[in-house]
Amino acid sequence: MKKFCMLLLLLLAHSARAQAPVDVLIEVDRGRTESFFSSKPVVQRAILMKPAVQSDTALLMFRGAPGYSRIETVKDKFRNVQNFIRPHMRLFMEAGIALVVMDCPTDQWGEPGFYPTSCLDSYRMSAQHADDVRSLMARLRQDHGYSRFYLIGHSAGSVSSRWLAKNLGNEIAGSIHSAAINADRRPGAPWASVMDFPYKSIVAPVLHLHHESDGCSYTQHGVTRSYAGGRLTTVRGGTVKTTDPCALHHHSYEGAEEAASLAVINWIKTGKVEPFVGE
Repeated sequence: MKKFCMLLLLLLAHSARAQAPVDVLIEVDRGRTESFFSSKPVVQRAILMKPAVQSDTALLMFRGAPGYSRIETVKDKFRNVQNFIRPHMRLFMEAGIALVVMDCPTDQWGEPGFYPTSCLDSYRMSAQHADDVRSLMARLRQDHGYSRFYLIGHSAGSVSSRWLAKNLGNEIAGSIHSAAINADRRPGAPWASVMDFPYKSIVAPVLHLHHESDGCSYTQHGVTRSYAGGRLTTVRGGTVKTTDPCALHHHSYEGAEEAASLAVINWIKTGKVEPFVGE
């Protein structure tokens, strides 16, 4: 009996390992150098979290400030997964949705720190950004079998998700814009390009996700409501423990992370927009 129990435990442990998601570092040489004075090749990197179940769906995630991930190894995954998704990655895996932590290419890294010095408006709205992401999608398709691509950008990352949704057209299955920057009209603001974004130019399905009590002055729920129409999911509730309204707080669905994550999953799986989630 003791031997049987030990064998059963070993089998269960093996099964758990077999069902665990797999992390893969993806690198694409973009065929250009970092500058006129450098011969170092530009690399577009991402970290793929593959579900145990076979899937055709991948969610490409563009993080909030500083907006680039500085990915070098798969160990850079957790610090770059968006805060509200991080504790619920399992839900995405169980739903058969691969998560892809996106980065800016290495010629757009700028200086380390919270405030971005590169990968700004001029790049994010460019055809080059779309081509860089397109090359990553091609690798995901060729090497891993993904054919349905969704984008999600949170806060500063929503600058990418919006311009890419426009510039990639029907190459993507849809885009999610979470706590989107929409009210930063300071002179010289780094995200000025999305203040009057042409939302009608996006042809693939769109979901806007925003907390009704988002207190960040640059990401206002009321502004999102004015342009989102029936494509807005408003998150309610949560228990706020932080004080910076533009960091965690309601801005990142603090205390309501599961409701926000499930809203994204359900939209990807069904296309149904839930007007309100959370308490």
